[in-house]
Amino acid sequence: MRAKYGLRFVALGYLALLLAFPVGLVFYRTFQHGLAAPINSLTSADGAHAFWLTLEIAVIAVACNTVFGVLTALLLVRGRFPGKWILNSLVDLPLAVSPVVVGLALLLVYGRTGWFGGWLSDNGIRVIFSTPGMVLATIFVSLPFVVRETVPVLEEIGTEQEQAAATLGASGWQTFWRITLPAIRWGVGYGIVLTTARALGEFGAVSVVSGRLAGQTETLTLRVQNEFERFDLTGAYAASALLAIMAVGVLLIMTALEKRRGRTS
Repeated sequence: MRAKYGLRFVALGYLALLLAFPVGLVFYRTFQHGLAAPINSLTSADGAHAFWLTLEIAVIAVACNTVFGVLTALLLVRGRFPGKWILNSLVDLPLAVSPVVVGLALLLVYGRTGWFGGWLSDNGIRVIFSTPGMVLATIFVSLPFVVRETVPVLEEIGTEQEQAAATLGASGWQTFWRITLPAIRWGVGYGIVLTTARALGEFGAVSVVSGRLAGQTETLTLRVQNEFERFDLTGAYAASALLAIMAVGVLLIMTALEKRRGRTS
């Protein structure tokens, strides 16, 4: 019994030391002088722009990766083609490559002196140091989650219901919407939540391709660093606290989905 409670104490203490205390300290530093200063920082022109730009990038990245994730999961589980293991490995590439390397690769491809940079510049299309480049970077780093959450569900449900629908005359599109998608909805939902969390907290790749221009290409994560470098600790703590609140919200949604998935399984 002592060993059991001792192990729990060590585990909870470890989590508190790494998570609870640092996050709690961020909130303490944010509001130790009242609500006015952090609220003014977040509602300023640059603060509001960073917040909405963060949401915009996250929404686009989540939408793209949801569609890509479901289609790729179906291809990996239902498809039969040579080299499928290559696609399966490439899906996990963003988990293995540093986000900074991802940003540098995008810079080399779409930058002014990159492979497509000259053509894009001649046609008035700007990718690097603008929102499109930040979206591309976020899509890449958050790519695997919907795929990896959907593949096991597809493998578990099998193909019996889909084959029965086809036998009854349902088209492939009807089968997907009425049979496959409802069966995998919890896996897709869980993947969307994880993708959202990753997109909201992305820093490395976005930092390389954004230029970190306040009021233009500054997200909340970039704002934290920029405010620290300008010695505006109130602004840095306020942006950090807002990101922490958003992370807690995502965590609560993820927990609720996990419970719902457990009840329906």
